[in-house]
This record gives sequence, C-alpha cells and structure tokens, in this order.
Amino acid sequence: MFKKVLVANRGEIALRVIRTCKEMGIRTVAVYSTADKESLHVRFADEAVCIGPPPSTDSYLNIPQIIAAAEITNADAIHPGYGFVSENAEFSQVCAEYGIKFIGASPEMINKMGDKATAKATMKEAGVPTIPGSEGLLASVKEGLRIAKRIKYPVILKATAGGGGKGMRIVKNPEEFQKAWDDARMESSAAFGDDGLYLEKYVEEPRHVEIQVVGDSKGKACHLSERDCSIQRRHQKLVEETPSPIVDDELREKMGQAAVKGAEAIGYEGAGTVEFLVDKHGDFYFMEMNTRIQVEHPITEEVTNFDLIKEQIKVAAGVEISGNNYFPKMHAVECRINAEDPFNDFRPSPGRITNLHLPGGHGVRVDTHVYSGYTIPPNYDSMIAKLIVSATTREEALVRMKRALEEFVIEGIKTTIPFHIQLMDDKRFKSGKFTTAFMDSFDLVER
Repeated sequence: MFKKVLVANRGEIALRVIRTCKEMGIRTVAVYSTADKESLHVRFADEAVCIGPPPSTDSYLNIPQIIAAAEITNADAIHPGYGFVSENAEFSQVCAEYGIKFIGASPEMINKMGDKATAKATMKEAGVPTIPGSEGLLASVKEGLRIAKRIKYPVILKATAGGGGKGMRIVKNPEEFQKAWDDARMESSAAFGDDGLYLEKYVEEPRHVEIQVVGDSKGKACHLSERDCSIQRRHQKLVEETPSPIVDDELREKMGQAAVKGAEAIGYEGAGTVEFLVDKHGDFYFMEMNTRIQVEHPITEEVTNFDLIKEQIKVAAGVEISGNNYFPKMHAVECRINAEDPFNDFRPSPGRITNLHLPGGHGVRVDTHVYSGYTIPPNYDSMIAKLIVSATTREEALVRMKRALEEFVIEGIKTTIPFHIQLMDDKRFKSGKFTTAFMDSFDLVER
C-alpha cells in the first residue's frame, strides 16, 4: 500500500480523498494556490505545498509544479480527484516517468476514452449499443449533410474533445447545418484547442443514466449500478439520484452488462463511469466514458455501502477486485450546492460566508470544504457543497432532502439552495417522469 498520497485537487473532493487516506493509514500532501491558502484540505492534510497563483493554468493545471511538490514531499502516488488533471493523459504519463503512481486511468485509457469519436468506435467494437452517426470525425459539411439525411433529423454535432456542453449543436433540418457546424467548431476550438466534430442521431426525450464501474489490473471489472443525472442546466448536472426512477431490474442488468463489457474490452483500471442516453422506448446508447471519479459518486456509496475512493486507491496499489456487481439497497439523492444566484441566470456569487449551518440527522451527508468566515474565490468552479440523503424509498428520500435543504443555512453569498427546495416540490420531478430537457420549462419563483 502507498505510504504517502499527494492530492492534486482542491475543495471538497480534495478533502474527501484526504479523509479516506487517513482511514487507510496513508499520509497526505495537499497542494494549493494562493487563493486556497485557508481551505480545509490544506488544513487537514499532513503536509501542504503552494503550487502557484490563483489561475488554474498556473497552479492546479501546472504539471511541473505538481510533480515538484510530489518529489519534495516523497509522495509515492497522486490522486487527481475530478476535473483539472484527472483525465490528462500527459499528466498520467509524466507520473509514470517519475515513478509516481497515478491513481487513475493509464495514458492509453484516457486517450481512448477522452476522444469521443474514438471512444464510440471502441465501444461499438466491444458490442456496446451506440447512437447511429458518423464513423469518426466529420471531414466536411457535405459529409455531415449526407449522414444526417441517412439517419434522419434531428441530429447533433459534438466536439470530439468536448465536455460540459461545449461544442454541441442540435440541427433540426439541412438549412441549419452550416451555421451549427461553424458555431460548434468555433466554440470547440476556443474551449479545447480542437475543432474536430462528429455527428449523431439526436435522441429525443432522453434520460441521462450512467453506470459506475471499477476495473483492476488483472482485466476484471464490475459495476455498482446506475445513477440518473437527467436534471441538468446547459448540460451541467444539478441533481443526481440512484436508482433511476425509469430503470427496472431487466434494464439495469442489460446496462450493467454493457458497461462491464466495455470496461473489460479496454482493460480499464480504476473507478470510471460509462454514460448512456436512454430513450422513451427504454433503448439505451453509449454516450461517453469518464475515466475518473465522478462528482456524484457519494450517492452510489450510500446505497451500496462501498467506499469508491478507497477502492480506487486499493486498485492502484495492485489489489484485485472481487468482480461482483453491486446493486442499490436504498435510494439516494444528491443536490449540488453552488455559489450562484438562481434568480439571476445562475450567475456565480463568490465572496465571504458570514454564517453557516449544515443540516444533519439520519440519512444526511454533506461533503464540503467551506466554513463560516471562509471566502469563496472567484477563480474556480462554483460548487461549494454536495448535500446527499438516503432513505428506503425515493419518496422518503425527497422528503428528507427538502427537510435537509431547509436546514442548510449559508449567509453572505447567494446559493442554489432555494432552487433545490422548489425542485423538491415540483410535481413532474416528484413523479420521476422527466427528461434532460426538464429545466427548459421549470419555473423558478423568487419568494
């Protein structure tokens, strides 16, 4: 087992990893930018190293600085959390060159799954259902129009290096294609430095359902059931739950088998997520694979009693997994609490927290790095906490979530708590019958 793990991240996920390492008897190193000097992950790690100024490019994305921090502290492994360098093949490769274990996917796995066109082709070859579309990247508008005519409109253009909804455009007819093509390429180039696009049939009335997988170095993989991530705004997840209200035992079995088949086909090692779109007929299609731990991993932990961070670390250290699949025994819901004003187009609201009260009680978990007096910097993602509840049924979980949200007090900044409270009362949400377009018609009322 590792003796010392450097956590190449910040905020709640850094603190989450540090907690598990402490329980495993592993010493920890926090890295931080000058903006995060007072963050809890810095305070609770055994050692801390400043790696640069606030901009991510100068700190949390600065590979030489992170490696230097690992070397001077004699860390024998690095856990990247999610975001930043967690799916950076170059960083994974550099870690290997310096004899530091990267607790995540290999450079080859990241490259295979990081490029969406390659990932789709790989999964299709493994027998995983995929959405009809282009065989790789589009060479021209003319090729795109020809494929769109064959698979029928609506279609969707997607950036091969994309994420978070960047470089995506829905095209409803041939007349819209050229503009959508130009806009998607421009946005993708600006966001990722890559303007490559591929095309797929646009799945109408979809649900976003993902399967948590874990693989070991022996080629064995298992799944820990599904998470429903359909409540999104501009392709950014707001609420996640498990099990999905639309997934029955038969569909769960099929999706789980497909995800495991895909993971084993590429020899995947570590914790990852295979994401699917499920249409109104119950057919499912591979969308992408995330080669890292997910923001929403706590709800899977709550319903399976399984520490995913610990499993990641054990697998990276060479421990073989059982290969047993895990199924939900309860229901869990996660609300992402962001420092945003939900009544002002969800604009970021950084600043000093003047008062904080965290909810508690049976079946309530809060993952956060903030505290009263903490100043939220404007330089990073606006998520400041994850509120997770679990109960025996979905109905009980939603009631518990609303109660916990009403107890959650954060003063000094705007947060998305009022949005989540209203969501818990929404009839469509409570029914479980919604799609990824839910937020397009959700009426948020300022009270």
